[in-house]
Amino acid sequence: MKTLLHVCCAPCAVFPVKTLRYQGHEVMGYFYRHNIHPYLECLRRQETLKSLAETTDLRVIYQEGYDLEGFLQKVVFRESKRCTYCYHERLRSTALTAKHGKFDYFSTTLLYSKFQNHEEVKSIGEAIGASIGIKFYYQDFRPGWQEGIQTSKQLKLYRQQYCGCIYSEKERYYK
Repeated sequence: MKTLLHVCCAPCAVFPVKTLRYQGHEVMGYFYRHNIHPYLECLRRQETLKSLAETTDLRVIYQEGYDLEGFLQKVVFRESKRCTYCYHERLRSTALTAKHGKFDYFSTTLLYSKFQNHEEVKSIGEAIGASIGIKFYYQDFRPGWQEGIQTSKQLKLYRQQYCGCIYSEKERYYK
């Protein structure tokens, strides 16, 4: 089973990659960049993922470009729904890449995070999979939350403190 796994960041990939491989999936990562702000944060997360990929022999497709303006234009005045838009864009891009690459499934490390709207991610993933014609692989990876944290600390991976977009950075640091 070839599975393309959307990877939001290296620490969130640790447990899902391990689990999927244990279940017999041939896993490849997909790093989506447009939602990660500022740009230096995006680069830092990408470099951390490259480090994890080398350590765990994970092949990764890195999205090209950096469409900050496009992301912001689609979210402005809809900030309260920005996560829905962001889930949709990341999963859609992953599904299209998976279909083009003849993968059997696509999934996401968002299913690992206890901070994401798990049911919404699942629903969007399934709908996108049905519309594009590739199966969304659903699994709740949250039971491995602590194991993933411990492993990422042991590997000395950069562990960011916000989801990725400039709005989540503000929510995290500005009180």
